[in-house]
Amino acid sequence: MLSETASSIFQLSEEQLAVRDAARDFAQSELWAGVIERDEHQKFPAEQVKKMAELGFMGMMVSPEYGGSGLDTVSYVLAMEEISKVDASCSVIMSVNNSLVCWGLEKYGTEEQKQKYLPRLCSGEIIGAFALSEPEAGSDATSQRTTAEDKGDHYLLNGTKNWITNGTTASVYLVVAQTNPELKHRGINVLIVDKGMEGFQHGPKENKLGIRGSDTCSLMFTDVKVPKENRIGEDGFGFKFAMQVLAGGRIGIASQALGIASGALELSLKYAKERKAFGVPISQHQAIQFKLADMATNIDAARLLCLQAAADKDAHQDYAKSGAMAKLFASKVAMDTAVEAVQIHGGYGFVKEYHVERMMRDAKITQIYEGTSEIQKIVISREILK
Repeated sequence: MLSETASSIFQLSEEQLAVRDAARDFAQSELWAGVIERDEHQKFPAEQVKKMAELGFMGMMVSPEYGGSGLDTVSYVLAMEEISKVDASCSVIMSVNNSLVCWGLEKYGTEEQKQKYLPRLCSGEIIGAFALSEPEAGSDATSQRTTAEDKGDHYLLNGTKNWITNGTTASVYLVVAQTNPELKHRGINVLIVDKGMEGFQHGPKENKLGIRGSDTCSLMFTDVKVPKENRIGEDGFGFKFAMQVLAGGRIGIASQALGIASGALELSLKYAKERKAFGVPISQHQAIQFKLADMATNIDAARLLCLQAAADKDAHQDYAKSGAMAKLFASKVAMDTAVEAVQIHGGYGFVKEYHVERMMRDAKITQIYEGTSEIQKIVISREILK
């Protein structure tokens, strides 16, 4: 539940509150059922994603002109939190489609590219993926080994990408590749690659610690012929494109972390009021009260950081620092809160049926993907030292 403090500071509109409530209702009614099974069996939530699209959650910030909901980033943060409270696998699918794929295409794509892909991405007909990381290029995004050789009217794409969310289920991939190595990061391009292009294959799903309902895999490109019209932006724009979409993507992942934390707190509050020890509910024991107090305080602080970053983005202000701060802090809060939630649940917290062990496993990745916590500190320090 959004705190009164955040509501008053940000003066959420009726539309924003309606979006939050719709996301909450969807998460509670559609995602709780089967979430443990999807996690255990690494089952992609195909039906749930389709329903998210029907509600407008797969293209939230895309203009209605291209089939999107035309909403602001604050609304996106509110929806991400509610969905992440229940199923972080669903929320990361939503986040990648919104932040890394749709936003980048609408902001920097040609009119033809936007017309071709955005309506289908927003409607859920297709899902998008963003391919930056490689076996030897994770945090160091400048060290791209995947190459896009300029052949005049097309590029010849070769290389391997790792850790690609929506990797096996996506139909369109934004692939970062090096065209002019002598120019280093200024020689990088981003190409739109369609599933089914000759020479393009994906590996098996990774067997992950958390967000197991989301499919993650490697991508392999062998002499994939990509038309020149599939390049986003001018020649050499790729690295800047990647940094821009990741800056916005951090707001989405910060919101995911926030949702995991607030979901863990809600379960802990409920359990603490029901579980008795020494003749009274454990919520009456100061040891538990102090844990809950710390959890609630940190979650409110994380929420304010997420909303600040979203507000900065909506106001067209520089959100590099606020987005990095939100992700750095919210991801730590997610991990710390989930661990404490397991502790509060005691032995029950160690079994799947009570959900908090899954939340603890899901929380860890928020400190790693779309820029590790260490990378966020680099971004923040650069911004404050300017």
